[in-house]
Amino acid sequence: MAAESIWLWTGTAGMTIGTLYFVARGRGVRDPEMQQFYIATIFITTIAASMYLLMATGFGLTEVVVGEQTLDIYWARYADWVFTTPLLLFDLALLAGANRNTLATLVGLDVFMIATGVVAALEPTPAYRILWWGISTGALLALLYILVGTLSDQARQKSGEVARLFGTLRNLTIVLWLLYPVVWVLGTEGTIGVIPLYWETAAFMVLDLSAKVGFGFLLLRSRSVLEQATQAEPEPETTAAAA
Repeated sequence: MAAESIWLWTGTAGMTIGTLYFVARGRGVRDPEMQQFYIATIFITTIAASMYLLMATGFGLTEVVVGEQTLDIYWARYADWVFTTPLLLFDLALLAGANRNTLATLVGLDVFMIATGVVAALEPTPAYRILWWGISTGALLALLYILVGTLSDQARQKSGEVARLFGTLRNLTIVLWLLYPVVWVLGTEGTIGVIPLYWETAAFMVLDLSAKVGFGFLLLRSRSVLEQATQAEPEPETTAAAA
């Protein structure tokens, strides 16, 4: 635990700095629609900072006996993800102007993905750990399919700047989220152990900072783009029927 704590404290500091920066960026925003972006993004890094603090102080850690080895499992990491990843998807859906059904589908898949990931992390049988990892990864792929398909189609109806920002954040999310199951299965939790706990902790910290603070920085850097994203779509013109 002691060796890995440097990465956990780094994650705590990074998430805290990100939170303070996003709070500062949100000062003076009065539009309720725009405020949703800032509220969600601030909560993402606030929750992550709290969970990293739990892990850094040793409270967010448990042990699971798998076969003949004892694994250190950071349960606080999963508690972080189950709250922050839906908020990240909310930001993307809000930017794209997604309808409620699309958002509900994304969040449902996301929660299922994290829940089955928790089962994989706590399962004492190595083969079943990989099975549940596969189920969780399958939910991730289904989620990304909707992100690339339905949500991207809706984002294309927005202005050019909004669509470009959505594309950037979507691609960042896809790349980073695909790396999470790779680190998991190659690390100590996947019992393969190619990546030792020290570097596994470092990798998850870098991914988390990129997926949360990096995402938020790109999202909130231009108020004008967010204004365009929250503008109501113009009503289509209709012509009176000829008498």
